[in-house]
Amino acid sequence: MSVHTTVLLGALLASAGAQAAGLPQKLGAGEGQLDIIAWPGYIERGDSDKAYDWVTGFEKQTGCKVNVKTAATSDEMVSLMTKGGYDLVTASGDASLRLIAGKRVQPINTALIGNWKNLDPRLQNGAWYVVKDQVYGTPYQWGPNVLLYNTEVFKTPPTSWSVVFEPQNLPDGKPNKGRVQAYDGPIYIADAALYLKTTQPELGIQSPYELTEKQYQAVLELLRKQQPLIHRYWHDATVQMSDVKNEGVAATSSWGYMVNGLQAEKQPVASVVPKEGATGWADTTMLHSEAKHPNCAYQWMDWSLQPKVQGDVAAWFGSLPAVPAACTGSELLGAEGCKTNGFDNFDKIAFWKTPQAEGGKFVPYSRWTQDYIAIMGGR
Repeated sequence: MSVHTTVLLGALLASAGAQAAGLPQKLGAGEGQLDIIAWPGYIERGDSDKAYDWVTGFEKQTGCKVNVKTAATSDEMVSLMTKGGYDLVTASGDASLRLIAGKRVQPINTALIGNWKNLDPRLQNGAWYVVKDQVYGTPYQWGPNVLLYNTEVFKTPPTSWSVVFEPQNLPDGKPNKGRVQAYDGPIYIADAALYLKTTQPELGIQSPYELTEKQYQAVLELLRKQQPLIHRYWHDATVQMSDVKNEGVAATSSWGYMVNGLQAEKQPVASVVPKEGATGWADTTMLHSEAKHPNCAYQWMDWSLQPKVQGDVAAWFGSLPAVPAACTGSELLGAEGCKTNGFDNFDKIAFWKTPQAEGGKFVPYSRWTQDYIAIMGGR
């Protein structure tokens, strides 16, 4: 080994050591406050339903007052984290890599999180939050993007996403035009790609997040064909629930959160993962690179990995816990809650991740963003 190589290797090792040393080695006292950006329904303190409250106990135990800012899309979360002023964000895979690349979040020391040991092995080392062996946050919840449908229109569950993508009459004999919805986010391009992966195998789509130019153009063509059918491009959970109740929406991409909420109101809805599979999300609680309340943030990340908290969140949101023990650790979720929400469907889900160009092989997310905005506008 040359002197130059030895010096270079030594510099690299010193740099790596310094980086590792940059992680906090112990926690100090809580700062009294914690500011979190979260998906709607993710951080509940009993305001919506007294039974669902995993904030009050945390505040009593730690003295950290929790403030929540809800965001409806991953793009909104990235924008808010870029502006700053927050400690944590519950980021999906189509935001987390952007936040890491943009240095908006910092790696964490999992040794300071006692409940890390509870984590589902399937979520450990997830490519959406572990980069170059550094861990950027704690897994929170995961789940599929389901097909929500009206059970009075569909006497038997629909088996394909075609009911939202292709012009057709639904089982009640009426056209689907104006009665279906699509997600208001560029990542929905992956839903269309997943559908074409099965229905047009000659395209050779391997991953719905890695599309060549030819594959991408075929996906855009499908989405343009879908656009005249769309009642609304949804991003607000409450608005979608209202549309299903009052606007005659018969089928739409959705989350378990809306399915659970509508069923609780005795609405005639159910959900299914169609034969083509589903995209999905695995969300990570990530720490802002300039968090003002890091000690409270670490305490929250640890708190959030308790089986009861994880189970209660899953029961409320219609999601799956990042902690398997939660499947039996929450009365609210119940003995069958994990099975009902799809705990065994992990391998069938194409989890959201930010599309990368990879040296020009694939179409990058920046293109997805501008093209999807144009499609929603009818162009």
